[in-house]
Amino acid sequence: MYRYDDYDQAIVDARVAEFRDQVARRLSGELSEDQFKPLRLMNGLYLQLHAYMLRVAIPYGTLNSRQMRMLAHIARKYDRDYGHFTTRQNLQYNWIKLEDAPDIVAELATVEMHAIQTSGNCIRNISSDQYAGAAADEVADPRPYAELLRQWSSFHPEFTYLPRKFKIAVIAADEDRAAMRLHDIGLQLKRDDTGTLGFAVYVGGGQGRTPMVAPLIREFVPATEFVGYLEACLRVYNRYGRRDNIYKARIKILVHELGADEYRRQVEEEFLHVQTLGVDPPAAELARIAAMFALPAFTGGTTDIDRSDPDFALWLDQQVVAHKREDHAIVTISLKPIGGIPGDATSAQMDLIADLAERYSHDELRITHAQNIVLPHVRKADLYAVWQALDGAELATPNLDLISDIIACPGLDYCSLANARSIPLAQKLSERFSLATQRDLGEVKLKISGCINACGHHHAGHIGILGVDRHGTENYQLSFGGSGAEDASLAKIVGPGFSEDGVVDAVEKALETYRGLRTEGERFLDTYRRVGLDPFKAAIYTDPAGSTVKA
Repeated sequence: MYRYDDYDQAIVDARVAEFRDQVARRLSGELSEDQFKPLRLMNGLYLQLHAYMLRVAIPYGTLNSRQMRMLAHIARKYDRDYGHFTTRQNLQYNWIKLEDAPDIVAELATVEMHAIQTSGNCIRNISSDQYAGAAADEVADPRPYAELLRQWSSFHPEFTYLPRKFKIAVIAADEDRAAMRLHDIGLQLKRDDTGTLGFAVYVGGGQGRTPMVAPLIREFVPATEFVGYLEACLRVYNRYGRRDNIYKARIKILVHELGADEYRRQVEEEFLHVQTLGVDPPAAELARIAAMFALPAFTGGTTDIDRSDPDFALWLDQQVVAHKREDHAIVTISLKPIGGIPGDATSAQMDLIADLAERYSHDELRITHAQNIVLPHVRKADLYAVWQALDGAELATPNLDLISDIIACPGLDYCSLANARSIPLAQKLSERFSLATQRDLGEVKLKISGCINACGHHHAGHIGILGVDRHGTENYQLSFGGSGAEDASLAKIVGPGFSEDGVVDAVEKALETYRGLRTEGERFLDTYRRVGLDPFKAAIYTDPAGSTVKA
């Protein structure tokens, strides 16, 4: 994984000193809250309902055991003994005291971490496939390119004050595990007919108030030129993006209003100019970065696994996927225990996960956009020991991609923008279905947002739930048919909303309808796409006596 050089460390240390001075001036009253707000947001510090929230960057979701232990230490010392892993492969602390914030970022800096550009109208944390570097199906490891983009975008003088925040995802397989087409820019690493590495470039995706799936803007740009091409994409946006209306400021609106063809024309025109500026790094720099992502020094081992323990076998089937080496596997650690809070981990759990990574996964960890954690390089011979340790810490729930593997934002329990609570709803939904029922239902991706900003990705859920304010009462809209994967699509609202308990009942009715309609091997999403909304809507809004249910 990437290691800071002296330049990286100097930048982060200088920002820590600057932020310490800014906080001191706010605490003394020299700065008002209005004056302090843009300064704290540049350092990932938000003011939410009950306290400050600090968002820590985890570039492309990769970290080591030392960094995870630091996250655990901060949770114990400065927060309420837990952290919340997010859909952007970051970590959030929800109970931060302002006077502690400088010390926290100073401690983060000792392990090559920071909170810079985790807020504001800039290029945010570059996200990637959580299986990068380990997946059997990838063209190449996308993380060296993600790191190149991190360096290019950090403190970029042109793109520090964009019309709106900007998110980029990089993948390297046909299976999209990072919701790439729902980002402002999505990049898929691929090879052309000559074997040359390059990227398919998608621009203009996003969720929120106006969800859109990004169209393909360029089929292939060589990897030696892709930074310059992104520079051109951003320049066109920075020049013409709306700054007069926050609801129309994202690049998706610009691409939609210009049309993909006209946006593409303008980018190509700008790219011709950018190519004269020498924006793309020399080959030696990419080679320097790529060397830090070399595969670990693997030791061979058995390819056989003893499946005699039925609980272990169940976990294997659900949480373990193929590695590029036959004697290794990729393990997803569930942060979605039944009845738990999606994405939360205690300091003790983080310490345990760090220990497991150090001992069994070549000191590597990954955060997923679905708010789980991955051990990317585990020998098959060690899987049983890993499972035993996870099981003892309530981290072995076998529910990856099942109905209880819920993506949920913090909602009205924490967020000042939310209209409804997400966490209690997620807990109730996970408790409604037994694990046996969940396995019978198969892949069902359920996602919950507490407001229209869609931090819970409800637009991309096979089943999506949006919390709204209905005359002062929390109300939940149900939608079906979304996907953030390679078959990206946006969910459609089913009908009138429900109470918290009512929407849980409605989800259960929808899934029972699916069980009656599915063909062999057909996912909920496939069945919905085949039969349409009507049979689901009839089941949800009709009681057993045949009367229409009032939502």
